[in-house]
Amino acid sequence: MLELSADDARRLQLRAQGLLGADGRRGGVPGVLSRLGAVQLDTISVLARSHELIPYARLGAVGRAKVEKAYWNGATAFEYWAHAACILPVADWPYFAFRRRSYVERGWRWHKVPAAVCDEVRARLKSDGPLTTRDLGGAKAGGDWWEWSDHKIAIEWLLDTGEAVCVRRDGWRRVYDLAERAIPADLLDRDPADDECLAYLVRRSGRSLGVGTRADLADYYRLKARHVDGAIEASGLVPVRVQGWRQPAWADPDALAAPVRGRHATTLLSPFDSLVWDRPRTSRVFGFDHQLEAYVPKAKRVHGYFVMPVLAGGRLIGRVDPAREGRTLVARQVSLEPRAIATATRREAATRSLAEALRRAAEWVGCDAVRVERIDPPEISRDLLDGSIDSAG
Repeated sequence: MLELSADDARRLQLRAQGLLGADGRRGGVPGVLSRLGAVQLDTISVLARSHELIPYARLGAVGRAKVEKAYWNGATAFEYWAHAACILPVADWPYFAFRRRSYVERGWRWHKVPAAVCDEVRARLKSDGPLTTRDLGGAKAGGDWWEWSDHKIAIEWLLDTGEAVCVRRDGWRRVYDLAERAIPADLLDRDPADDECLAYLVRRSGRSLGVGTRADLADYYRLKARHVDGAIEASGLVPVRVQGWRQPAWADPDALAAPVRGRHATTLLSPFDSLVWDRPRTSRVFGFDHQLEAYVPKAKRVHGYFVMPVLAGGRLIGRVDPAREGRTLVARQVSLEPRAIATATRREAATRSLAEALRRAAEWVGCDAVRVERIDPPEISRDLLDGSIDSAG
């Protein structure tokens, strides 16, 4: 059995995730989506929404129009439940049949599904689609946000079961149409058995990670451990041993065949980026304990509201809690990891990388200055971080 060092595994994951080497920039936004296999969606928008931050981290200053075109056009991508609500390559549509069937067999997901209203929604989509939930009668039945209307329950159920798809976003509101109109017929007509679906998705997880444990492979598409166990042989992934990892691991054979070379990305990462969305994996691979604190009471937050990890030199070296005030990117709090500043040389290099990441992000969102409000540790050079973009040099 091949043995990999922990650094080998870390570099394999970085390359597989498009954050090391030139391959990560090939193919633009569709290339990023194809490489990652899933781009997570989230409602929070600080510098930008998460699905925009993910290609930005790999491609640099990519425009919103290119992102929207790549994600919501029906020909190359679709929305579905994977790691969470995600954008997925449309070529993978057939392999989520196992999940669509499981919803049908269970008969419900979060709500009891009103059959008569489903029939009504199907008819409306057929005659008038594409439509938003508002067009169908509204999302809420009144009261709290989770009290969905029958029409909202029905359209989300049809999305779960594959009869409807989201063809675009109007603001942040889904626009739905019948899958038969939006998904290419050759993909829509394919109906692989569960075993084929699971083998494909386990292999897809392995390719997107480079190397991972059973838990890593399962988490990527929210599969069950028994799904991975049953599909691992058919997936074509090869068993490896990673030094320092307690659990067995499997690797993408194509990744093992190619030496890992190239430049590392220096960037801010969305907390929902697939490099870090699995917190136990992030801790094991990068020695970085990350938590999204947006839903933590403000008084109990340690690092801030929308904490973005800082990637530089193939390491997660710190965190930034960003905001915007006019044309200024405000870092309400920045912090560097102790190991990143263990020596004066490391501290200077890490601070320069942090400054580069901040200035690149500021330029991307149309800011011309950076202001840091709080620094941890305080001996980090504020002069390197604050200032106008033009004078950053």
